[in-house]
Amino acid sequence: MGHILSKFAVACLFWRLAAGVAGADDWPQWMGPGRDDVWKETGIIEKFPEGGPKILWRVPIAAGYSGPAVVGDRVFVTDYVKRSGEIRNDPGTKAMLSGSERVVCLRASDGKELWRYEYDCPYVISYPSGPRTTPAVSGGKVYTLGAEGNLLCLDAETGKPVWSKELKKEYKIEAPHWGFCGHPLVDGNKLYCLVGGESSVAVCFDKDTGREIWRALSSPTDSGYCPPKMIEAGGKKQLLIWHPQSLNGLNPKTGE
Repeated sequence: MGHILSKFAVACLFWRLAAGVAGADDWPQWMGPGRDDVWKETGIIEKFPEGGPKILWRVPIAAGYSGPAVVGDRVFVTDYVKRSGEIRNDPGTKAMLSGSERVVCLRASDGKELWRYEYDCPYVISYPSGPRTTPAVSGGKVYTLGAEGNLLCLDAETGKPVWSKELKKEYKIEAPHWGFCGHPLVDGNKLYCLVGGESSVAVCFDKDTGREIWRALSSPTDSGYCPPKMIEAGGKKQLLIWHPQSLNGLNPKTGE
């Protein structure tokens, strides 16, 4: 789910040795461009210098488990600002908090905040420190999924909402015990999400409008926590959805 960032900071470290390189490759979603945790950058050092890499800037943010997404000169991360309630990280119980989830956009070169989008979001989940999923950035838009199922599409330049959904309300479900954790997946013009409920464990949306294209799979418990994954196997492109009962290979176009 990424690293907890409560009372810590988003930091930019200079660890490249190649001279004259303007910038590194984008990291537009969870586990990188290919969603395979492979960094294909060149000029990477083999070990840190004594004393560690040079810190270019450090910016404090609030609580959460979201990893940063980086596209061009922008860093996108989500967090949670608590107003009341106690954060109790007990796996067997849920905590009730009031507060706001935020999407924060920073300038990658110096950490300056460019915009933030904030919305009220009461928590009734276990390990309630903040959002679990890393933003996904594609085509000038940034997609985020909050711990209580707030799915957002924001303009990456301005932070203005393009479309949004409250998954709990729309699909008549409760948040999983540990919150919504399946990092959204963008592929082509589609956005794939782990949702939950009857016939809607996996849902495919039009990434530009939010229109539902298809829904698939049911689970008698909940949707689970495993992010959607796109692969090619058996000569076919497949969307992998792993929920508590089974691992499923779906047709990305139809959900079959």
